[in-house]
Parts: sequence; structure tokens; C-alpha cells
Amino acid sequence: MNEYYDVKSDFGSDVFNVETMRERLPKGTFKALMETIGNGAELDGSVAAVVAHAMKDWAIEKGATHYTHWFQPMTGITAEKHDSFINPQGDGTVIMEFSGKELIKGEPDASSFPSGGLRATFEARGYTAWDPTSFAFVKDNTLYIPTAFCSYSGEALDKKTPLLRSMDALSAQALRILRLFGNTSTKRVVPTVGAEQEYFLLDEGLFNKRKDLFFTGRTLFGAAPPKGQELEDHYFGTIKQRVSDYMKDLDKTLWSLGVPSKTKHNEVAPAQHECAPVFENANLAADHNQLTMELMQKVAKRHGLACLLHEKPFAGVNGSGKHDNWALSTNDGQNLLKPGYSPLENAQFLTFLAAVVKAVDDHADLLRLSVASAGNDHRLGANEAPPAIISIFLGEELTDVIEALVSGSHAKNLHRQFDIGVSTLPTFPMDTTDRNRTSPFAFTGNKFEFRSVGSTLNIAGPNIVLNTIVADALCDFADELEKAPDFKSALNQLLKKTFTEHKKIIFNGNGYDASWIEEAERRGLPNYVSTVDAVPHFEDEKNVRLFVKHKVFSEIEIHSRTETLLENYEKVLNIEALTTVDMAKREILPAVLKFEKDICEAVAAKKAAGFEPGAEKELAEKVIALADTLSARIKLLESDILKAHTIEDIKEKSRFFHDVVFASMQSLRAAADELETVVSAEYWPIPTYSELLFSVS
Repeated sequence: MNEYYDVKSDFGSDVFNVETMRERLPKGTFKALMETIGNGAELDGSVAAVVAHAMKDWAIEKGATHYTHWFQPMTGITAEKHDSFINPQGDGTVIMEFSGKELIKGEPDASSFPSGGLRATFEARGYTAWDPTSFAFVKDNTLYIPTAFCSYSGEALDKKTPLLRSMDALSAQALRILRLFGNTSTKRVVPTVGAEQEYFLLDEGLFNKRKDLFFTGRTLFGAAPPKGQELEDHYFGTIKQRVSDYMKDLDKTLWSLGVPSKTKHNEVAPAQHECAPVFENANLAADHNQLTMELMQKVAKRHGLACLLHEKPFAGVNGSGKHDNWALSTNDGQNLLKPGYSPLENAQFLTFLAAVVKAVDDHADLLRLSVASAGNDHRLGANEAPPAIISIFLGEELTDVIEALVSGSHAKNLHRQFDIGVSTLPTFPMDTTDRNRTSPFAFTGNKFEFRSVGSTLNIAGPNIVLNTIVADALCDFADELEKAPDFKSALNQLLKKTFTEHKKIIFNGNGYDASWIEEAERRGLPNYVSTVDAVPHFEDEKNVRLFVKHKVFSEIEIHSRTETLLENYEKVLNIEALTTVDMAKREILPAVLKFEKDICEAVAAKKAAGFEPGAEKELAEKVIALADTLSARIKLLESDILKAHTIEDIKEKSRFFHDVVFASMQSLRAAADELETVVSAEYWPIPTYSELLFSVS
């Protein structure tokens, strides 16, 4: 019999949220804190002191003994240093204290995190600063305080700080547009995000037998299994009991921490699944997604499972993405990307839509590099992920509206025709177009779905870019419209001009079709296939100018992130290459040689018995040839790794890893994977794809 679980009372029970703050804070303190959270007002130190005392008492009641400033360095993961609440009194006793100063500011070591040259080893000082817009929570007997992280000299060393800056920039420019439409009540515009998280679940025992999975998160070897995803029988299929138990545990764990986990289902590949939340403001969504990834792996261990978050754990089957659903909401409840119910609302919608189209066309390079990583390079362009070419899917009806606006004609494919004019736009029909799974950036009725984001990525990065480029487009619009003598006429002309100049970014067709690559080139759309192609464009003059203009990144911060992204790429490839060599030399080759020896002995025995060793001889010859090939390719890869480390320039080094080292890895893998298909199963030293993908029942 199922035990009753009260979701409503448990949700957010371990979070110092608005309800808890209202109960525990004096009215004046609560009001001041809400003003900071809702409208960005500066928080007074005396208010922080009161909040810290109440937060500490609440956390202790929850079993907390320590607190930590929880932050997101440029590694993309989260970091934490724990301090206890105790304060010794000199008489052998302690009291539990937590001050406003300790709440607001911390000081972890900044030199041990990647900084792209912002900090040297001897420059260790860095600061964490409380982010009151993301609620504190208790986990593992510790009070977690979401914070920003910056250097002694003030540069951002994290993902959160530029995300918050980009949200401020977007709000400021969106409000300028809303004021032109007569909206004087909205105080803030917030980008909202819902990040769908795909992942694989494997048996933990099998996972632990694979060095490649343990060290890199993906399989560096593995022949295709007899059955993969070709029967399409896993997607949305019945959830197996062991997986279902895991999902239930994960939901409860997330709900108690205020993470609005909403949807769970089987994904396309065997052993692949998805967890999707309800929309939240972009900052909170980023924090919650980081927490979700951590807990997915932790909860998996409780069930004897291993959770893989890598973008492409297995060759030949679907990889994992993190579809970033992005919209614009006002503090008073409007979704600015939702077509309205009046001509004025529709004109406003078209204005924000035009800003997004312009932004994506002007800065497709930035969107591509915002999702660049060694892992995502394996996924983009494959049969489950959009291509590396950035384009926008709007659907036929909305595209017709735009074409009609540009030409001054009637829209043909709507449920009813109407004249295109700012004062005469009727209601748009909703959800009348199909979804396009091949599009990197698709409009889905009242939001955009950025499908290129990789499953391991911190979603702060893509959303920093989205927020900033749309802010810039809105800024250009406001600059033009604010000085126009006739707003309606000027808006009509602006929309027509914008869609005319930027409609080349709109593509409603099949992004997997080879002809799209040629068509995109004719349109002048960039095609940065790999991380090393995309990332250097961060430092292009137009991109530096953009981020500096909106105070999201300084020029030195842009340079630091370019260096960090490329360093991460070459380090990941180096770890993969070393792991490839280690597994091939110490596991696969010895097993193959043992099998070779036994087969050769079988050949000799058959000859000694007076028989012609046909099958045995053929197999022996094939194994000997492949073993020699494997050995030669191990040596080549070792040589290429050594060559890579003689290169000092990070751009040249990352390019060498991409062009040479990775190619050698693939060549070595090809020999090993072919050997897997001929060597007897009892000799093969590592779990196969068949075992890994179908092990969880």
C-alpha cells in the first residue's frame, strides 16, 4: 500500500523562502528585503543583520551546524566552503552565531579556480557576495547561501554575476519599450527559464568497471549493440520500476529544496530519461539546475545507479541536451512573448519578437559559442540535436505574418485573413504550427526553446548571451522610437525594416538536411562546427563592444572567459586521450593478446592433430592484424599527446587537440571496437554497450 506523501506541505520546506521570511522577519525587515528581491533596491546592512539572525535560527532548527557561501566559478560547477556557527566562549562552551557581515560577504581562495589570467597563484583573495534573489536552503546539515564570486580587484570570477548583470540590462531596455506602449506600471522585466535536463541511468557496478565513464563521463570505446534505439520503443515508454523509484526519490528531494520538478519520462535512447521543471526567473533557474544536476547523481547512488550527464555518453545513440526554454515576463504577470488579445498587445508582441529575430541574426556567433564544449561537439548536428548553424524556427503562420508585414499584403495561412497594421492586428492563433526538433532556436507559442544547450552546461552562459543580445536589440529600437514624432508610423516602419533585414535567420525546414548547410552559407549564416571554431569569436570587436556597452562583461572579463573555455576544452581532450591510452594499453590490448595466444594455440593443436585449421586460422590472422594496428595507434596517440604539450599558445594548442589528438583517439577506437566484435566475450575486459544500456530493469 502506497504511503501518503503531502507534496504541498513538503515543497520548499528546506528553503528560506518568502513564506518563511514573512513568518520570521519583522514587517519592516521583510518589506525591505522584498524590495531588494523584487525591484533590485540596495540592501541596508542593518536589515542584513536581522535576516542573518532569523536565517541562522531557522537553519539550526532544520539541523544545520554549518553555513556555506554557494557559488559558481568559471568551471561551470558549484563550489562551497563550510564554516560552523559555533563561537567559543572561553569557558568550554560555545554559542551559535551568524552575523549580517558573514551573510553578505565571504572570502574563499580565488587563485585555485580558473580565471583566464584574471588572478595569479599568489593573488589568492576573492570574495563571495550574498544574492538575496535566490533563496538560501538547508542541505546535508548545512545552510547554503547562493552568492556571486568576484576578485579582489572587482572582476567577476563566476557565472552568476554576469547573469545578474545581463538580467538588469534586459529589464532596463524592455521597460523603455513598454513605456512607449503606454505601460507605466511595470517595474521590472525578468527573463524566465525552464531547463529540460536529459540524462542516462546505468547500473553503478558496471559504471565502476569503465575507466572512461568514471574519468570522462563518456565511453571512449564500444561497438554498437545488436539493438539500439531503432525500434523507437523507449521514448515515453513504461518507466521501469528501478528507474521509477529513483525518479520518485529525486522528485521528493528536489521538491523539499523548492525546485519545481514537473515532468519525467523516458527519452529516445535506451537508458535515457528527462527531468523538466516549471519556469522560474533565469537566475533562480540556473541555481536550481545546478542543484538538480548534483542531486541527480547523488540520489542515483542511493539506488545503486550511476547518472550520466555527458552530452554524448554513447556513440551511435542519442546524446543529452538541456533545452533552454526562454521567455520574458513582467513583475505584474505579463508574458511579453505571448500574442495578445488586442491590436496594441499584438503590436507589442511583434516588437519583442522582432528584437529577438534581430538579436539572433546579429549575434548567431555568440549563441553558438555560448553552448560550446568538448562534450557538446559530439552532439550538435547528430540525429537528436540541432546543427551548429544557428537559425530561428517561427512556424508557417507567424512567418506569414512577418512576410505580410514586410510586403504590406495579407497573411495567407492564418485561420482568417487580416490587414497587417499596428492599429489593426487581431489576435494570433496559438500552437497552430508543429514543433521543429531540428531547429536550434524555435518559437513554441509563448517562448523560445534554445535546443543547442548541452546537458552538462551551466545554463547561465547561454542565458547571459540571450539576455544581452535581446537587450541590445531593444535598445536600438528604443533609441529610434523615442525620438519619433509619430510612434505608430515609426513602429510600422521599424518592424518592416527589421524583419526585412533579418529574415535570413528564419528557417522552418529540416536542419538535418545536407542542403541546409549550402543554403545557410548562401544566406551568410556562420557555421562553427567545433568549440575551437566558435570560442575565439568571443573577442571579436563587435562582441566586446556589445558586452561592455551593457556592462555585462568588461573587456578583460571577456578575454578571461575565452581563455578559460579553450583551456577547459584542451584539458578535457587531454584527459580523454590519456584515458584512451591507459585503457587500450592496460586493459584492451592485454586481453586481445591473451585471446590471440589461445587462438594460435588452437591453430597449432588442430595442425598437430592432422587437421587443417580453417576457421581458427582465419580468426587468428584477423586478430593478429587488428592487434598490431591497435598497438601502432596507441603509440601514435601517445606521440600526439606529447606534441600537444609542446604548444604554448592556447588557441593553437586547443586546435591541435581538435585536429590531431582527437583524430588519433578516433582511429585507435575504431581498431578496438572492431576487435570487440571478434574477440570472445569472456576475454573482453570492460562492460559492452549491450550490458551498459540494458542493465537497469
